[in-house]
Amino acid sequence: MTQTTTRVLEPGDLDAALEILEREPVHNAFVTSRVQVAGLDPWRLGGEMWGWYEGGRLRSLCYAGANLVPICAGPEAVRAFADRARRAGRRCSSIVGPADSTTLLWKLLEPNWGPAREVRAHQPLMVTDRMPEDITPNPYVRRIRKDEMDVIMPACVAMFTEEVGVSPMAGDGGLLYQARVAELVGAGRSFAHIEGGKVVFKAEIGAATPTACQIQGVWVDPAYRGQGLSVTGMAAVLRYALADVAPVVSLYVNDYNTPARAAYRRVGFEEVGAFMSVLF
Repeated sequence: MTQTTTRVLEPGDLDAALEILEREPVHNAFVTSRVQVAGLDPWRLGGEMWGWYEGGRLRSLCYAGANLVPICAGPEAVRAFADRARRAGRRCSSIVGPADSTTLLWKLLEPNWGPAREVRAHQPLMVTDRMPEDITPNPYVRRIRKDEMDVIMPACVAMFTEEVGVSPMAGDGGLLYQARVAELVGAGRSFAHIEGGKVVFKAEIGAATPTACQIQGVWVDPAYRGQGLSVTGMAAVLRYALADVAPVVSLYVNDYNTPARAAYRRVGFEEVGAFMSVLF
């Protein structure tokens, strides 16, 4: 029988971990972007990186931080990660990843970690590598400046609360969330259309690697919905992403959000797979 084992990866395992992450650059953009910046030191990474070995060779990963994320993990690796997660106890606020592996991971963890606050079993993963030919990007969408945090934060909080179902200001008073928004603004990856000092459309490039990036936090002020701002706004963000960040742009969306899926398809995004999220 082939020997298998799991362990917490160390900084010296970085090259082997990146080799795994780069197998699926679109699916793994979130974790890859963190590892490329922080390496594998848990303090800098914001969590541990677990490795699953088969025959002495690293085959799969699982990021265990604020999110639990299985990476390139088949059934045997998922079972090993579930065993480790059960022993460690739940420290994450969500489990998220490719639908197949995340479905099995949650099935194994639910008896100990359940019930979840919400399970989003099918979230289409959408990708594009080009600008739409028949959409004019919204000319008012621009990068948010560092001195505009007070303008963008209310829209970010509204988006998060609407999307996740709880306010990001709870618990620590929003300190971690404000820090994350400030990080994206400082990196030039926060975009918005502002009218009269109020955000009417916004989105961020939340994860970025040289190979692929991921758009997140797409939001239109309820008073402006139905006017096509999501389509022209997304076209504008896509233009920035392709020109300045990566040659492939992705996002994932709740399957029940029919208007958003239609808007993303209109901009040229195509469904290439699915994610799953378990929210606690």
